[in-house]
Amino acid sequence: MSKRCAVVYHFFPHYRRPVMERLLASAAQTWVLFGDTSGEQVEGTIAAWTPADPDRFVRTRLRRLPGGLLWQSGLIGLALSPRYSTIVYLADPHFPATWLSAILARLSGKRVLFWTHGWLRREGFAKRCLRSTFHRLAHGLLLYGRRARVLGIEAGFAAERLHVIYNSLDDEAQLRALGTIDDAERRRIRAELFTGDVQTPVVVCTTRLTQVRRLDRLLDAVAELAHRGRRVNVLLVGDGPERTALENQATRLGLTVHFAGACYDESRLARYISCANCTVAPGKVGLTAMHSMAFGVPVLTHADADDQMPEWESIVPGLTGDLFAPGEVTAIAAAIERWTVTAFPSESVRQACLTVISRFYNPSNQVRLIEAAVVGQLAEPTSGERLQAEEVHLRHATSVPERP
Repeated sequence: MSKRCAVVYHFFPHYRRPVMERLLASAAQTWVLFGDTSGEQVEGTIAAWTPADPDRFVRTRLRRLPGGLLWQSGLIGLALSPRYSTIVYLADPHFPATWLSAILARLSGKRVLFWTHGWLRREGFAKRCLRSTFHRLAHGLLLYGRRARVLGIEAGFAAERLHVIYNSLDDEAQLRALGTIDDAERRRIRAELFTGDVQTPVVVCTTRLTQVRRLDRLLDAVAELAHRGRRVNVLLVGDGPERTALENQATRLGLTVHFAGACYDESRLARYISCANCTVAPGKVGLTAMHSMAFGVPVLTHADADDQMPEWESIVPGLTGDLFAPGEVTAIAAAIERWTVTAFPSESVRQACLTVISRFYNPSNQVRLIEAAVVGQLAEPTSGERLQAEEVHLRHATSVPERP
């Protein structure tokens, strides 16, 4: 019987479908997915995905425990099964079954990898000890970002155990959608959204409308620009508990803001994002950055690394976006002003954004890096805590999709 590799998630969010499908299609290893069919016990607002092939998916039911813990059934049997040589766990220390399963998997001779954010910031003694103890259960860590690798090395982990695999969305669907849009179409989209106004610059943010995203600061910054005679239209794509407050704020400030509501269709998202000069995320930025750059639109967000998600590392200031002082409305306004002087992002900015996606943040690259870690290849070196300008510019001519 050939040995298989398992991926264990609590459930598979819909945005994980592209990378999981490419793992399942891999010729290098045979992959089987383990998880629940719903995220209701964890994150009820996120749709779950499961593969169509019943031989490649095993349901492991979730059960919420006291104290914010989550039990996942079936992981003990998986750890002891001779059918699997490697297990990749979504690593969360609040899942006690993962602790037990990882220990048993190692004792039974399996290779254990943790798919994890890892370290987002330097932590206090107690949390640092807990995280280090948990992470040392694995032979290697599959990290979302470069900063986590830097902090992991600081925490005493060997560099060769820390594999940066980045993050990804559905790049194929995004490229197809991008291929339908040119500058004339961008103008038509603006006219539809903003009552015929195609001249005023547009800033966009695609995210859940929650307090932590601090979209109130975006509106305050746009209002500050308006007071100086610099008009900017705002497009918010998403829904959430802050929508009413943001609508009231926009009305009070006299701003032109289009609330598009929640959207998960790549064709519609391509139209929304592509008509903008830039994406602005005053709070944390995660996959929003990937979505924006996939359509050639730069990303502006705050510069506090300790209060960011790993995807902020894709921003090369002046090339794929910019970073502003956290919490300062005037700094947000200044950044918006710098990135709205042209009708749309320049060709060089568009190509730089597309390069970041095609070289780093895509499912094929993730699969390549995951499978290298499975066979024990040394982790690829990275240049510091974020992408560098030379990494974006140094590319083969075919590495960036041609603009439609």
